[in-house]
Amino acid sequence: MKFIIEHLDPRLWKWSELEYKHISDFAGKENVIFTKIKGLKTIEKLKKLGTVYEKSVKDMKFPNACILDPHAIETLSPKDNFDYLIMGGVLGDNPPQKRTSKEITSKMNIPVRNLGEKQMSTNTAAYVALKINQGVPLEKIEFEDQLIIKVSPSEEIILDFPYVKENGKLVLPEGYIEMAKTEY
Repeated sequence: MKFIIEHLDPRLWKWSELEYKHISDFAGKENVIFTKIKGLKTIEKLKKLGTVYEKSVKDMKFPNACILDPHAIETLSPKDNFDYLIMGGVLGDNPPQKRTSKEITSKMNIPVRNLGEKQMSTNTAAYVALKINQGVPLEKIEFEDQLIIKVSPSEEIILDFPYVKENGKLVLPEGYIEMAKTEY
C-alpha cells in the first residue's frame, strides 16, 4: 500500500515536514507520494521523503485508490484492500475546516473511508491506516485523546488530537515535543 499526500497548505510548514518525514520513516520512502507540491525548495525537501509531483492527485490516475476523509461515512477496515490511500496533507484546525472533503473528495469519484470520528494529524492518520491495512481493526488501536506537553510548572500545551499509543508510549515523530515547545 502506498500513501498519496495531497499537500493542501499554501506552504510547507515545519509541522508538516516533520509529519511527512515520520510517514516516510514508518511506511518507507518508496511508499510515499506527494502531490500538488509547489516551489523548488519544497520539491527538493520532499524528494528525500518520497516521490514528488507538482500536479494534483485529481489530475492523475491511481488504480484501486481510496480517499481518507474524516467526514466519510464508512470506516477503513482490514477487509479493505486498496493499493493507494489518498490523504489531505493539511495542518488541522479546530473546529475542522473539511478541506479534504472540499478539495479532494468532492472532486474525485472513488471510494472514501474515515478513521473514526476524530480529526488526526497526517502522520497519525497514515500510521493508523497502515495498522488497519496490516489487519488491526480500528477499535483495537489504542489512542491517547490529546497530547499535553509541560512547558513549565505553570504552563502546558494541549494538542487536541488523538495519538496512537503502543507499549505505553505515544507514536510521535522524532523532535515533535521539542518543536511544540518552540512553535507555540
